[in-house]
This record gives sequence, C-alpha cells and structure tokens, in this order.
Amino acid sequence: MQQLLRLRGQGRLSRGHVRLAGECLGVSERTVWRWLAQAEAAPGARAVPGARSADRFEITGELRVLLAYWRGNASAVHRQLVVRARAAAGEPAIGVPGGAPAEAVPLLDPLPSLSTFLRAVRRDLTAGERAGLARGPEAARAHDVFGRRPTQWRNRTWEADHVQAPLVVDADGELVHPWVTWFIDVATKTITGTAVTPGHPSRASILAALRAAVLRTGPYGPAGGIPEQVRVDRGRDFLSKTVLAAFTDLKTKCEDLPAYSPHLKGTVENLNRCADRMLFAVLPGYTLTLKPRHAKKKPEPDELPPLTFAEFTAEVLDWARWWNTEHRPAGLAGRTPLEAWQADPTPLSDIPEAALWGLMLEDDGRVRKLSSHGVRWRGRDYLGAWMAGQAGRHVRIRHMPHHDHEIEVCDPAGRHLGTAHLADAATPEQLEELRRTRTVRARRLREEAKKAEALRRQRFAPATAPTPAQRLGAITVAEADQELAVASDSDMAALALPDLIAPAPPPDDWNTPASLRPATRKSKR
Repeated sequence: MQQLLRLRGQGRLSRGHVRLAGECLGVSERTVWRWLAQAEAAPGARAVPGARSADRFEITGELRVLLAYWRGNASAVHRQLVVRARAAAGEPAIGVPGGAPAEAVPLLDPLPSLSTFLRAVRRDLTAGERAGLARGPEAARAHDVFGRRPTQWRNRTWEADHVQAPLVVDADGELVHPWVTWFIDVATKTITGTAVTPGHPSRASILAALRAAVLRTGPYGPAGGIPEQVRVDRGRDFLSKTVLAAFTDLKTKCEDLPAYSPHLKGTVENLNRCADRMLFAVLPGYTLTLKPRHAKKKPEPDELPPLTFAEFTAEVLDWARWWNTEHRPAGLAGRTPLEAWQADPTPLSDIPEAALWGLMLEDDGRVRKLSSHGVRWRGRDYLGAWMAGQAGRHVRIRHMPHHDHEIEVCDPAGRHLGTAHLADAATPEQLEELRRTRTVRARRLREEAKKAEALRRQRFAPATAPTPAQRLGAITVAEADQELAVASDSDMAALALPDLIAPAPPPDDWNTPASLRPATRKSKR
C-alpha cells in the first residue's frame, strides 16, 4: 500500500497496479481504491492503510450465549436484538416466539445490520465453533486439527475394531448383516487378523481374530506375533474378563480409549472406510443405495441374489490378502503393507500354537468330576470317546464363548485331555422346527403387543386456539367394567389370600428370631 501511495504521488499509478495489489492482499479492486482514498483523506491512516477501525462490531460473550441458545442461528439472534432495541426505544414490537428472556438480550448501540452481524459471526467464531453450536460437540470435531503420532516399529501398537458390513448375506436361510472384526498394525498398515461373524460380534469374534493375528504359521502368516499394546474403543466385549485375560497372558497392554473418539485409533477407522468403499459397496445385497432392499416390494429381475455367509467370508479374506500384498497405502513410500512389514528389522515374539490354544478359551473356573454320564456343565452332559475308563477323575472346562455345542476338557494342572460334545444334542430337523416355533411365538407376541399399544394410545382433539387438551375415544360404563373385571381376574397378587390360614408356631429346634420368641412362649403357656 505504501508503494501504491508513492506511485500515486508520482502520477504513475494505474489500474493494473491496483488490481495486482488486490490479488496479492486477497481483496477486491474496489477495496484497494477505498483504502487509498482513506489514506489521502486522513493523514493518520497513511501509516497503516486499510487497517481496521478500533470501533468495529465484535461478538461478545453475551452474544455467544444467545448464539448457543438459538443453536447457532445468527439470523434469529439478530431478530431478537432488533426487537430489544425497538422495545428500549418505545416502539411497538412483537416478541420473537420461543426467544430468550428479555433480560438476557443485550441492548446494542448502535445496532449492527444483518450483514454486519453475520460477517462478525464468521470472523469471530471459528468453523468448529459454529458447527458445534448448530449440531453439537461431535460436529465440531470434524474441524479440529490432530497431530500425527511418531513413526513406530512393527508390533509396537495394534488397533482393533468391529465394523458392520452395510449389506445382507444368507446365513442358513436368514438374511443378516455380517460384522467383521480385525486387528491392524499401526506402523506398517498390515491386517494381522480377521474374523467374520454372521450377526452381532461377541468375545468369540475377538478371540478368533486375535488368534489369527498372533499366529504366523499356515494360512495366517507371515505377519503376526505378539504386540506390545492394542488400542480398543470402550466396547464391553473388548473389555470383558475373557479378552482382558488373553491380553494379560500375552503380556500385551490393552489401551482403552475414551468414548466417541475415533480419531485416537485412526488406522483401523481408515481401514473400515476403505473396506466400505473398496469391497462392501460392490457386493450384492449392498443396502446403502438410493433404493434400499427393504424399501422394494419385490426384487428386480436383474438383481443379483445376496451372497452366502461362506462366500462373503471368502471375499473379506481375499480383500484382506489383497490389502497386505497389492495395495500401497499412503505413508509407506510406495510399498505394500507386507513389504513394509518384512523390511522392518524389529525382532518378533511368537508363541507356540499349542500354548495359544488355551489362551483363546474361557476358563470355567471350577474343578469338576467325570461321571458315568460324562462331565456336566450348565445343566447338560458332555461326552467324549477319550473318557472311557476315567470316571471319577477331576477335570476343568475351557470353552469358546457362546460355543456350547462342544467344550475342551483339561486336568486341574491345565493339560488338555480332549474335546467333549453335547450328549443329547437335538437333530437338525428338531432345531429347524424349534426355530420355526419360536418365530411364530415371537410374531404372535409382537401382534399382541401392537394391539395392546393401540388400546393404550391416547388421541387428542386438534386445537386452533390455546385451550386445554381434550381426550378422544368415548367408552361406555359396561365396557369399562368388563375390561376392569378381566384385568382384576388375571392379577394373581390381588387374588392371593395370605391370611386365610394362620401359620403354625415354629418348632422348638428352630432358631427363631428374637421378635417372635415372646409370642411363641406366650402361646405355649
């Protein structure tokens, strides 16, 4: 600006100079001309041309409170400021419906225009603050800046999470939304272990994925080993006693992150997003479309049938293998995750598969005895061919959570003896009939609950004036008495007669409470 003033004093200032200065300063050409006019009119403005005046309008603390009251609606705040100024001037003004109390609205003199007020809100409040006022603190996090963690080595930190695939698969004749549980190495972006569950995941899903992540033999390797720490969110299954005991046995630190903080485990969250865009979106049965499956009355002729659970599991495992061996994520200098893993010279800590077997099972916590019917657990008998001739032996039970069709039997020292299966397991035909019966019963209960909810629903008459609410639905006296009589006949607590037969005095050998002893002795006399 000083150079422009010198050029103007020499008579060599052109429009091209002003346009170039405006582009450099990020303002319009008209603004630059206005700054030059102000510098010539006021000698004090010549030192700092274009400086903001000290008396410009700014957002104060009271206005911030009003913005929070109106959920970030700046126009509504300005309307209430206008009403407050008119009321103070004695002019007739209609209050803003639902507005803040008049004593909480500041009186501004002079009152800024709407454009000035909106410009001040955009200038004095950050984008995160405006989003937080409008949609809550969660929306403000999208505008935050987070630093990168320092570069680590392989198996230094793993991250684990569940992700629900937005598609349906055929699991034994039923359409379900599958879940994927996986562990990923933060340093090399390598997926170390994956488990797929046809339904909501549990502790068994975590243990299965952890076992696949730790082992480096067979189909699980070559990436794996024992990590130093694992980051998980605040999920009940990740913090269960069984999973924490497995981490403790592996000497792995489990870092429980705060709730609603996906940015603290960004590696696995990015993996979830990549799986959604690279894999789930192109599979049959994808539900996040313009016309979801449940909204269609009947499937289209050219629509592909949903995958079976086995086919979906194969797709997920193939994609995880492609991620490790073919994909080249940013930050790995053009290498694949497996190449980055193999190039890391950090020594690995492995555990034998036989020792890992016991760590991935849940301990029953009791010492039981083998009988002629096998071992009894949870009210059911389990048998194994290896139990012949060992009745009377003391054993312990280890099992995979929710897998009650078979258990693993060990001696009290922890040595594995064998597998035991449910003795009187139902046949597949019986299980199918049982599932069908349960479905019919659940449907009937839902219909009855829906009818009961319709009886409980209260309807009110619409109003066009401020009047008390008027209930609708007339009923006769006979209908009300009949319904009350049916309800009283079904209430067993009301029909009970506890005082019909007086209780007999307690025997002499009973340890009678002190409050009953005097009455008992008096009755004997």
